[in-house]
Amino acid sequence: MSWNPTESKAQFTVAQDGSGSHRTIGAAIEAVRSMGHNRPERVIIHVKSGIYNEKVAIGYRLKNLMLVGDGIDKTIITGARSVARGSSTVSSATLDVSGDGFWGRDITIENRAGPQDHQAVAMKVSSDLSVFYRCSFRGYQDTLYTHSNRQFYRDSIISGTVDFIFGDAAVVFQKCDILLRKPMSQQSNFITAQGRSDPNQPTGIVIQNCRVRPEGSTGARNYLGRPWQKYSRTVFMKNDLDGCIDPKGWSEWSGGFALSTLYYAEYMNSGEGASTQNRVNWPGFHVLRSASEVRLFSVDEFLLGDRWIPATGVPFSAGV
Repeated sequence: MSWNPTESKAQFTVAQDGSGSHRTIGAAIEAVRSMGHNRPERVIIHVKSGIYNEKVAIGYRLKNLMLVGDGIDKTIITGARSVARGSSTVSSATLDVSGDGFWGRDITIENRAGPQDHQAVAMKVSSDLSVFYRCSFRGYQDTLYTHSNRQFYRDSIISGTVDFIFGDAAVVFQKCDILLRKPMSQQSNFITAQGRSDPNQPTGIVIQNCRVRPEGSTGARNYLGRPWQKYSRTVFMKNDLDGCIDPKGWSEWSGGFALSTLYYAEYMNSGEGASTQNRVNWPGFHVLRSASEVRLFSVDEFLLGDRWIPATGVPFSAGV
């Protein structure tokens, strides 16, 4: 997956100036769909620099698709749908990927609806074995909906305010920048809202070797997460946590809901916001001390990533 426009062959090229095979991403995806059974095992769509104001959906039948842009902030897919303007949370997504084996690279996906528009998804992913490398996901509330299945994000930027990484996938973020933005007044920021509703589900959000910091001044209390569902599971390990993180670390969703059934853990984080001295004292919160305790949440064990990430060419750390 080492992408080079001069060497790597894209089946389709999207360019707004007409220099490619299509002017819109949607038209290129329609062309892939119309190939039917003659499709190669992986279809690469190169999206040249530009701001593409379109809603893009990659259905579950379109497997092994790759979207590659010309770089973060060069190739931008944008939209502004939101719950406040009549969309559902799911239908507000600027890019919605269901087809398994999706790879995204060097691209920005954003939802421009502001904090006042409440739920407004930039990207929704239910693609199994999906990988995102050097991508940016920009929004406010509900920026990135990691809906389901196994997902891996590396060297990417995720920014938002309320519950901006949420869903019930088995997902690992590695070496990413997680940026807290300014919410509405009276609102707090919550990085994660993990949605595991059954203790037997092998799902959760793992944030590893990332940098968590504000994008300017948030003017708000900032938390690592809150329990969207009863068995919410989130692990922060070896991250650099800025001092903007509230000393409590985590926040309630509603009263005592899920505080004894959730699993929240921190392991070897550093930075001004990493002290666990004044963290919540919920039954479900854990400060992990040994690598063996946290190994379950490594890319290898949690995603079986050593079996499928190498094919993408994306760098990754297999262990803790």
